[in-house]
Amino acid sequence: MIELEDLTKRYGETVAVDHLTFTVRPGLVTGFLGPNGAGKSTTMRMMLGLDRPTAGDVRIDGRHYDRLKDPLKYIGALLDAKAVHGGRSAFNHLLCLAQSNGIPRRRVAEVLDTVGLTAVARKKAKGFSLGMGQRLGIAGALLGDPRILMFDEPVNGLDPEGIHWIRTLMKSLAAQGRTVFVSSHLMSEMALTADHLVVIGQGRLLADTSMADFIDRNSRSYVRVRSPQRERLLDMLLEAGMTAVEAAGGALEIDGGKAEQIGELAARHEITLHELSPRQASLEEAFMRLTAESVEYHAHTGPELAPRPGTPPAAAWGRGDDRRRSRA
Repeated sequence: MIELEDLTKRYGETVAVDHLTFTVRPGLVTGFLGPNGAGKSTTMRMMLGLDRPTAGDVRIDGRHYDRLKDPLKYIGALLDAKAVHGGRSAFNHLLCLAQSNGIPRRRVAEVLDTVGLTAVARKKAKGFSLGMGQRLGIAGALLGDPRILMFDEPVNGLDPEGIHWIRTLMKSLAAQGRTVFVSSHLMSEMALTADHLVVIGQGRLLADTSMADFIDRNSRSYVRVRSPQRERLLDMLLEAGMTAVEAAGGALEIDGGKAEQIGELAARHEITLHELSPRQASLEEAFMRLTAESVEYHAHTGPELAPRPGTPPAAAWGRGDDRRRSRA
């Protein structure tokens, strides 16, 4: 379990993390979401004792990280897959970590097999692709067989097979009763992986809830209906107290009713339906709606830049700017 209480981090006048309080519980994959600049990386660094909080507290199984003996046996983390000595082989990199935490040598071979790097175990890490580096970082997180695992953008550089593998791995670790905390910008992948969500914006907690509840609370659900007997359908919906709005292609979007209920009503009134489909916003749409006021960086489309002499028109790029807000 990871417990944060009133956790705060300031850099001068900029508040990176603003009085965060939440608990990451075992048996679940907890997704950690937020726009760029929201304070996710700073929060994860404070969990691991890499940054010292300005105020507040964070505990790993009831203790501060720097009080853990052999910490890799308590919590395994992947924050930066590039944080590897390029001149060491994958095997020796993991062996150094194992020896520093009292982990048996045989465990190195086990985790290399788990992540699919056995064939390149003796190759130097500097020759690894981004995906191979990610796998090595995940192997390091698994090395101490910890009860808590933390991953920052774990699918970076992985191919579809690798993405499916890490998704399955995280779910299986949670099913074993472990605490799994994962940060990612890939909403489609998070929707398939996470059971619970913690969402922050501008360093503040915006949501701490289940995946299903998060989408329900931050999106619109409706039923899309098309019928050649449109006027009769509208009269039927009005009598039933349902609100219908015009949609593209002559369809209607109906709030306040379920697809089954609408279908049964239409059958009772002998109304032919060409479409009857329940719709719900995706995790991405719900996330964008919740965090709209918390985005630190905004790209603005401006006038096109003139292409350089001899540059094809397709190479001319629009101009944008990023603006970051600071808060006292």
